[in-house]
Amino acid sequence: MEDPVPEQMRAAAGALLAALDEPARQRARHDFDDEPARRWLEYRPRPRPGASLADLDVTARKAAHRLLATALSPAAYAQAMAVVALEEVLDRAEGWQRGRHSGDYWVAVFGDPARDDRWAWRFEGHHLSVSMTVVDDQVSPAPIFLGANPATVRHAGRPVSRPLGPEEDLARELLDVLGPAGRAAAVVADEAPGDIISATRPSAPGRLDPLGVPRDRLTSTGRALLDQLVALYLDRLPPELAAREAGRLAGGELHFAWAGPVGPGQRHYYRIQGDDLLIEYDNTTEDGNHAHTVLRRPASDFGADVLAAHHAAAH
Repeated sequence: MEDPVPEQMRAAAGALLAALDEPARQRARHDFDDEPARRWLEYRPRPRPGASLADLDVTARKAAHRLLATALSPAAYAQAMAVVALEEVLDRAEGWQRGRHSGDYWVAVFGDPARDDRWAWRFEGHHLSVSMTVVDDQVSPAPIFLGANPATVRHAGRPVSRPLGPEEDLARELLDVLGPAGRAAAVVADEAPGDIISATRPSAPGRLDPLGVPRDRLTSTGRALLDQLVALYLDRLPPELAAREAGRLAGGELHFAWAGPVGPGQRHYYRIQGDDLLIEYDNTTEDGNHAHTVLRRPASDFGADVLAAHHAAAH
């Protein structure tokens, strides 16, 4: 069956560009060969290439959200919208001092989706970065970053907002079933790093040592939980893309590593590595209430895989 996602993205990107006024269109459009702008990842509140949603009218903002929705499953889109809304919650918690706002998200299109066989787009702001590259109607879907601050908002001891809860809970379930020997192999450091190690670099490391515990050393329950955790990240994508990524990883070795205390409410970190796969999660504040998560493909981020195939076919 033909993958509908590339055409959905092409149509949504075209509708977005058509909905922008000329100044916004100039800010949003970039050449595909503008490598610094296209291979950009920034999940902090910094200036970035593109057009800000705060400057767009309702029609154009809706077109930007429709483009974002072509890259995400319904569940991941809901997570992304919760991340956006948290900007207002965080601004209140900071006493309205930093001017954070839910319109501080930016959209950029690289190349011409209507005519080019190589084009890309990105939707990005604080704690959200989604980059998609389309070459010869093949979608290369990474990096995808989702963060949350506060990671959890509670009332009377119960969570009322916890958009990245499954990413933490499944990893803790996996830790619980590892047993002492498995945890000894999986826990690679007593303290969590200050942030995800791949950070905002345009190229993710192909290997992070120590690797942690390999999947083939886990019990059947442990293997099932690790597979569920990987699937949770792949299922951020539309079903067609998620199935393709799962097929690409099938049969390959996976490693799971944890850093920091294993109890909740403290700084902690984990990563999963496989063939052209890096998943990272951290919770960076002392009370463990500021989460970062990313899905990367170290050899294929920003379309490196589909661009290589395109160039090989051309030559």
